[in-house]
Amino acid sequence: MGERRLSPIKIDEYKPLRDIVFEALREAIINGTLKPGERLMELQLAEDLGVSRTPIREAIRKLELEGLVVMIPRKGAYVAGITIKDIADVFEIRAALESLAAELAAKRITESEIEELYRCLEKVAEASREGDFEKVVQSDTELHDLIYKASRNARLVQLINKLREQIQRFRSTTLSYPGRIKQTLDEHERLVKAISQGDSSLAKALAQEHIENAENSMMEALKDHPEFHGEPPKDAAEFKNP
Repeated sequence: MGERRLSPIKIDEYKPLRDIVFEALREAIINGTLKPGERLMELQLAEDLGVSRTPIREAIRKLELEGLVVMIPRKGAYVAGITIKDIADVFEIRAALESLAAELAAKRITESEIEELYRCLEKVAEASREGDFEKVVQSDTELHDLIYKASRNARLVQLINKLREQIQRFRSTTLSYPGRIKQTLDEHERLVKAISQGDSSLAKALAQEHIENAENSMMEALKDHPEFHGEPPKDAAEFKNP
């Protein structure tokens, strides 16, 4: 764990402790605080979060089921690594699913949801102008969530979110790639316009293009990234991606 320590969690009387611990560790993996290949030490994590080892152990098991953690016999739990092939596979599926979501949204979106989309689009543009990178990522995610919701297909939304989470930890690296934020904003504007006009075939094509461009930017941004391949520590020779 080195010198880095996670912040103690805040107890929520309405949520089970195991759920709070799970969400804290999951967020730490996604935002890169816990890095690919890093060993998860129960005792250290318990001390960092201010809890006992039991909810830590339960959270690690659940993270393993989500593919964010891999268990190595006789060695322990590690943050799952990721390879170029993993990312390419995820984007290949996401392109198909997100284009379907955009196509359905163009057919099923309501007037109030269209207004929401344009408000969210303006938030992305404002954050971009202000150079507020964190807000750009947040607003960008919100815009995509609105499109998923408008598809009126809960199963589709679940599948997309599951895939998105697998590479979410590299998202900030992708959007920081030179010119990508402006390109993303342009793509979003065209996509939102197509959806609002009910042009399902154009919305589908634009969503496909958007995801493919996101993949290209991520590959370029991560090409020389020191943590990209998620190589395990030397004492975990059997480490394998899930």
